[in-house]
Amino acid sequence: MDLKQLEYFVRVAELGSFTKAAQALDVAQPALSRQVRLLEVELRQNLLLRNGRGANPTEAGTLLLAHARGILHQVERAREELGRVRGALAGRVAIGLPPSLSRVLAVPLMRAFRQQLPQVSASISEGLSVNMQEWLTNGRLDIAVLYNAQPAPGLEIGLLHEEELVLVQARPPGLPPPLTNGAASGPIPMREIAALPLVIPSRPNAIRMQVEAELANLGLRPQVALEIDGVAAILDLVADGAGAALLSHNAVSSSKRPSAYQVRTIVEPPLRTRLCLAISSQRPATLTQQASLKLLQKTALQLLQSA
Repeated sequence: MDLKQLEYFVRVAELGSFTKAAQALDVAQPALSRQVRLLEVELRQNLLLRNGRGANPTEAGTLLLAHARGILHQVERAREELGRVRGALAGRVAIGLPPSLSRVLAVPLMRAFRQQLPQVSASISEGLSVNMQEWLTNGRLDIAVLYNAQPAPGLEIGLLHEEELVLVQARPPGLPPPLTNGAASGPIPMREIAALPLVIPSRPNAIRMQVEAELANLGLRPQVALEIDGVAAILDLVADGAGAALLSHNAVSSSKRPSAYQVRTIVEPPLRTRLCLAISSQRPATLTQQASLKLLQKTALQLLQSA
């Protein structure tokens, strides 16, 4: 069996599509299909059920998938061990971040990689937590930071940080900006937020789901003025007077014009969201991925705790 054929097969089986696998691997789809078919011919087994909606592993394919993941992992470990002889970890790691965190963490994280893991090729993808959970499962990501992650089959999840969400509104003309990162005016009870027009992400965004759940506990529903999936766009609309938003301090302080907004602490109850680190439990982490996970955790905590 050829290692490249195994890698191609694993990616098709995980993504459930030859088209998606070809895009992820950056190879032509006919070449990918040919290599997988050669593997099937060699093993004299149909490994994938092909249909108009994609490709799913057969019973034989499911068995090979488990072995192939282990084989590819061992090959990667061998490469790492040889890299350690040269004195440094090497390899590739794919990291997923929510957009609100990526805006403030991407640059310091890449700087930390260049300084501490210079031979590691790190990539960052942005996405909603629900999408990134799927990407962890199918192998597109090695590590992800998720909002309010719930236990799920195939994932290992640990708490990274609890983050306070604040009410963000356009700053009235003539109101001076606060001297600190604290609230510009008094706190607001959660109950009163139900009366405000909100500029908020669409479902299944984790913060949107949390806001709806907290208000439902009070017998209330949010008043959605606009649904926008993007922190920068949400802040632009708030500044333009379209409504209020519920975001982290980091999202406001890292915006282009933080002085354009006033923030208020939410009470009764306070609104806090959990940032979680997640990895796949289906594929053992390589040494490079373990080191990258520790570096991500250290860099993120330094940034979040100093905010």
